[in-house]
Amino acid sequence: MPKLSLSSRLQLTLYQYKTCPFCSKVRAFLDFHALPYQVVEVNPVLRAEIKFSSYRKVPILVAQEGDSSQQLNDSSVIISALQTHLVSRQPLDEVISYYPAMKALNDQGKEVTEFCNKYWLMLDEQEARRMYGGKEARTEEMKWRQWADDWLVHLISPNVYRTPAEALASFDYIVREGKFGAVEGAMAKYVGAAAMYLISKRLKTRHHLQDNVREDLYEAANKWVAAVGQDRPFMGGQKPNLADLAVYGVLRVMEGLEAFDDMMLHTHIRPWYLRVEKAIAEAPAAH
Repeated sequence: MPKLSLSSRLQLTLYQYKTCPFCSKVRAFLDFHALPYQVVEVNPVLRAEIKFSSYRKVPILVAQEGDSSQQLNDSSVIISALQTHLVSRQPLDEVISYYPAMKALNDQGKEVTEFCNKYWLMLDEQEARRMYGGKEARTEEMKWRQWADDWLVHLISPNVYRTPAEALASFDYIVREGKFGAVEGAMAKYVGAAAMYLISKRLKTRHHLQDNVREDLYEAANKWVAAVGQDRPFMGGQKPNLADLAVYGVLRVMEGLEAFDDMMLHTHIRPWYLRVEKAIAEAPAAH
């Protein structure tokens, strides 16, 4: 993969919840490419930090260059748009226009915002060949990026809120790492833990998970490791690709919790996970 860098005039600000898997994906991408950015932790109750935006979810990335700024919404759009910009040097505002937002109804009949093309990098043939080598690698990356969003991310809440004790430990971590006032924090820890314990049961039913949701997590981890295979350290070959960074980013939010320890102990994912962690940690030196 070629060395990539942003214009030194482009300033990035990430609006996030630290414990959100979609936000963690974006940080993994930015950190791996050693792209400097500022973080604004959003209060999940009031969300005053993103009152400037009609799009009310996180992550939101604002890219400012001089007097102009561009807002990027949705973790996969953020990653695809930035990677396209880095590789092709197309103007970022032009790249963003390739990922239009569309309103749609989800399975529950609720209106949601979907983004077209969000796993596709807008590259010409030469750029795509330079980045991927062949069509198979590009297709594989897209498939597993979507898998991370459509399946893997839905295993997180049912696992970290699996029991009342785990739910309390998870909310203790969320309150500690997030942006809460003292009263909000205490309320979130106990009321939120109880609510999410109950909601996690609904999520288990909605996503057709097994009674023991750990088994779904273990199966997903091992399925990913099998897809990477034994002949390459990463799905991207010698370096993590966007699928590696997405799966790592989703799983990372469980670090320090019982579900993460169980996954590392009972699956084959540990060596790959530690390789990605090391690659991200060494990225600033490599760049």
